Amino acid sequence: MKVLVPVKRVIDYNVKPRVKTDGTGVDLANVKMSMNPFDEIAVEEAIRLKEKGVATEIVAVSVGPQKAQETLRTALAMGADRAILVQTDDEVEPLAVAKILKAIATEEAPGLVILGKQAIDDDSNQTGQMLAALLGWGQGTFASKVEVSGESVVVTREVDGGLETVSLKLPVIVTTDLRLNEPRYASLPNIMKAKSKPLATKAVADLGVETTPRLKTLKVVEPPKRSAGTKVADVDELVTKLKELAI
Repeated sequence: MKVLVPVKRVIDYNVKPRVKTDGTGVDLANVKMSMNPFDEIAVEEAIRLKEKGVATEIVAVSVGPQKAQETLRTALAMGADRAILVQTDDEVEPLAVAKILKAIATEEAPGLVILGKQAIDDDSNQTGQMLAALLGWGQGTFASKVEVSGESVVVTREVDGGLETVSLKLPVIVTTDLRLNEPRYASLPNIMKAKSKPLATKAVADLGVETTPRLKTLKVVEPPKRSAGTKVADVDELVTKLKELAI
């Protein structure tokens, strides 16, 4: 079974984002970029499926600028077999990404698509669900456990009330949650091997997908700074303060 793993290049999760002075967006100049953490979990899960003999090939795919090749090389170093970059310098919204991934999935015919539940830059949490709808495939979102058995996949999902287990027929879309696994670090030999693994580049126009944004960012601002606390002398004063704040 072939597994398709979409990955996204985002600001490294250890970096504090800076807002541009004109408020039009986040400043990406000289900022460390890396693979979206939820996508790292997706790559790791695909590798584990291959190690179990369930998956035969892992194909990593990314939509973004030429620099996104670095993110794909990271996926290759972790254990993916080959990569596809759909190159565009435009900002691509989740629906357009889902349409691009649908075109790639139609070409590649994977049995399973595993991707992060959301990207930490926009937190949209939409691409996996939209892709499932466009393809007409079953979906197991927020997965904390994935088990493939024959022609079906059993996904344990994290929901507000606890855990939900669903059984889905292949082909399937799975989006990963934090507790699914812990991604491995790429070893130096694998990083060197990744440089020679195949990485194909495609243009958005070749896939026949319209990527014109449907949304317009009006303003981006930093969260307000937390105000200093207030000391109170006793419980009575505390109760009085709480009543005043409630009003």
